[in-house]
Amino acid sequence: MTHEPLPSAERFAASYAESKAPWNIGRPQRAFLEAAGAIVGRVLDSGCGTGDLAIWLAELGRTVTGVDFLPAPLEAARRKAADRGVTATFLKMDALAIGEIPERFDAVTDCGLFHVFDEPGRQAYVAALRTLLEPGARLFVLCFADTEPGGHGPRRVSERELREAFRDGWEVESIEPSRFEVVPGIPGAQFSPGGAQAWFATIRRTA
Repeated sequence: MTHEPLPSAERFAASYAESKAPWNIGRPQRAFLEAAGAIVGRVLDSGCGTGDLAIWLAELGRTVTGVDFLPAPLEAARRKAADRGVTATFLKMDALAIGEIPERFDAVTDCGLFHVFDEPGRQAYVAALRTLLEPGARLFVLCFADTEPGGHGPRRVSERELREAFRDGWEVESIEPSRFEVVPGIPGAQFSPGGAQAWFATIRRTA
């Protein structure tokens, strides 16, 4: 099975500019809606895009910081937050540098970011998350699953890979089958009916 190469900043920026970002569905993914009660306190939304998940969490009373490496979706997120009267912080930053944020967090949400990394990037990202999160804090990850057929779209992730990535200093509390909803009709975004098959993982930092 072959997959597309790791997306570049230029490819992501083009997707947003052409309104062809299939993941930009205009609301949080259902997996996060269902997990809302567990996502508490100071929350960092890693790879926040145009801010739908971050803004929704802020509306629920969480203290939210969204991080993305592209300016255009961040500008859109700030406009949305202002239009809805919501207070949230949005930072332009590479996800591998989030450990440099001086604040520490009670939770991190990752909606479609983990699956873009190759193995070295994944290791660096997990190390940054370990720095960012307080012991006892939780990470919530929605990523493409290896059960999704075909070879187009993001890299697929197996349950074993998730457990291996968070083997040291973490407890994988649950990994559940889920769906990754996409905008219909966008070329290259034809996945399983009901949304691409995904994993939704809840992972707690232990040390």
